[in-house]
Amino acid sequence: MSHWLYKNKILKVVPEGMFGFVYLITNLKTDKKYIGRKYFYSTRRIKQKGKKNRKVIRKESNWKVYTGSNKDLVLDINSLGIKNFKFEILILTETKGQTNYLEENIQHKMNVLTNENYYNSSIGSRKFISVKFSDKAKKLIKNFRI
Repeated sequence: MSHWLYKNKILKVVPEGMFGFVYLITNLKTDKKYIGRKYFYSTRRIKQKGKKNRKVIRKESNWKVYTGSNKDLVLDINSLGIKNFKFEILILTETKGQTNYLEENIQHKMNVLTNENYYNSSIGSRKFISVKFSDKAKKLIKNFRI
């Protein structure tokens, strides 16, 4: 059964026309958070003998039992138990592009890489884990305005 909350209700089925979602997982003991994305479906394209176009196979993903991909988050969920975490869907998305864009957009807006209250160690496929931010740099990023 799903543990994902959407508008304070457990989401049990994929909403019609939706491709994925951006989520927030909160550690209820420490208030540490993780922002990520999940697709409702996975697709594969299988070559067909004698045909030019490939056959598209679409199947529902493991979204109902998914608990995130961050190693530190997964370790905490395994050690503290899933009941000590809140799994919230922030926004439902209609396309893969929307899902990816909104995940990264929200991660940037929340400064997940410079805020120690987040498990996130990367944004998108870009790994910033080796980048170290001094307190001065974190303050500049936090207060930056155009």
